[in-house]
Amino acid sequence: MTSAKPIHTAACLIIGDEVLGGKTIDTNSPYLAKFCFGLGIQLKRVEVIPDDEEDIMEAVRRMSARYDFVVTSGGIGPTHDDITYSSIAKAFNLPLQMHAPAFERMKQLSRPHPMQPNFDWDTPSPGLTAKLRMVELPHDSALPDEAQAIFVSDDMWVPISVVNGNVHILPGVPRLFERLLEHLKPVLIPRLADPEGKGTFRIMISTPLPESAVAPYLTELAGKVEPLGVKVGSYPRWGKKRNTVTLVGADQVYMESLVKEVEEGVQGKRVSKEDEMDPPSHRDEVFSQ
Repeated sequence: MTSAKPIHTAACLIIGDEVLGGKTIDTNSPYLAKFCFGLGIQLKRVEVIPDDEEDIMEAVRRMSARYDFVVTSGGIGPTHDDITYSSIAKAFNLPLQMHAPAFERMKQLSRPHPMQPNFDWDTPSPGLTAKLRMVELPHDSALPDEAQAIFVSDDMWVPISVVNGNVHILPGVPRLFERLLEHLKPVLIPRLADPEGKGTFRIMISTPLPESAVAPYLTELAGKVEPLGVKVGSYPRWGKKRNTVTLVGADQVYMESLVKEVEEGVQGKRVSKEDEMDPPSHRDEVFSQ
C-alpha cells in the first residue's frame, strides 16, 4: 500500500484504558468526524479499545486493510502502558527505531519538567529513557524516512508516524491531536476524491411531524436520491416538539434543488440549527420580560 492512494474512507481507533474506564471522555473521535466531514472523507468506523497489544494489532491491521485513512489516538507517551508504537510495529512486522530528527526536535522544543531540575539530555537516566520511548517509531527500511514520520508544524516536535501507508499515529491529548490533524490537512487534500476540498454538505429541515408520519415519504425520497450520492436522515429530538430531517452529500446544487420538495413532504422548514424553531423555554421567557 502506498501513501499516494486516494482517500475516500476513514476510520478512527481510540486507544486507552482511561477512556473505557470512564476516567477520560473521548473528544478526539468527534473532532475527527467533523474534520473528515469538512473534507468530504467518509468516516466509516470509530472504535475504542484498551491498552492491550493483541487488541491494537488486530484492530489496526483490519482498519488498514479496509479504509484509506486510519487515525489512532493515544498510547504514545513515556510510561509503561503507552504501547501503541510497539504494538503497531509488531502488527506489520516492523522494528522500532529511534527517529533522530524527532529526538533533536524534542530537545529543542521541549523543556524538562520543573520536578526534574537535574535532567540532562546527554546523561543516561530513567527520565531520558522514558522520553526516548516517545521517539522510537515503527520503521520500514524499504520506505524513505519522510514517508514514515511527518512533521506538520515548526513549533511541535511530535511527528505523525505513518505505518503501512495509511495508519497515522497521533497522541491522545486533545490539544495536540487537534493541532496535528489540522496541520496535516495540506498533506491530505491532494489525495481527496474532491481535491478542491469542498467537503460534504448538510441541510437540516425541522418538522413538527413524528418519525412514523414522515417515514413513508423519507423512504421514497431516499430511494430516489441515495443513488445520486445524497443520504437522507431522520432524527427524533426526545422531549421536543420538532424533529429533524437531514440531507447529506457533496452535490450542493442538487441538494438545494430538493429543499422545497422535502419541506412540503415533511410539513417542515429549513433551519441552520436544530433548535431554531423551538418555542422559548420558561427561562428565556423570564429573561425577555
